[in-house]
Amino acid sequence: MSIPVKIINYSPVAMVGCSVSMSYENNKTFELWKSFMSRKKELTNTIGPNLYSIQDYPESFLKSGFNPEVYFTKWACIEVEANSNIPEGFKAFNFHGGLYAVFSHKGDHQKFIENWQWILNWWLPQSNYKLDQRVHFEILGPKYKNNSHDSEEKICIPIVPRID
Repeated sequence: MSIPVKIINYSPVAMVGCSVSMSYENNKTFELWKSFMSRKKELTNTIGPNLYSIQDYPESFLKSGFNPEVYFTKWACIEVEANSNIPEGFKAFNFHGGLYAVFSHKGDHQKFIENWQWILNWWLPQSNYKLDQRVHFEILGPKYKNNSHDSEEKICIPIVPRID
């Protein structure tokens, strides 16, 4: 298995969206995105068509091995112009940017899980980088089709150079 990767230094951007506290065992992704998408038209001053699925993991989340019971914050967001009006029920999310390894993913949810495991268990240990304690996210662009074999998205993991 090999997935194309680009190293990108993202700039900070303003986003607006919805969030939920969840674990992978108590997964609320469907409910989060259903709620966000049903109200997305209320957001003005959006920038571009891309949606962002953001995971804000606690510091210990991936350091001690994957534990599906650990809670984290998941966001459904869209980029907006700075200082945009935020409708009630939405929250501001300030993406701080930074260095990310960006992988092109094509496939359904099961393939996504396989690719994510490959990234963390094979690519990352073999690379010149290590995980950084910042948000992980996926860019859901125009070719994203929820759980379709034809779906395309970008998987973005926060990295810093490894100093060994």
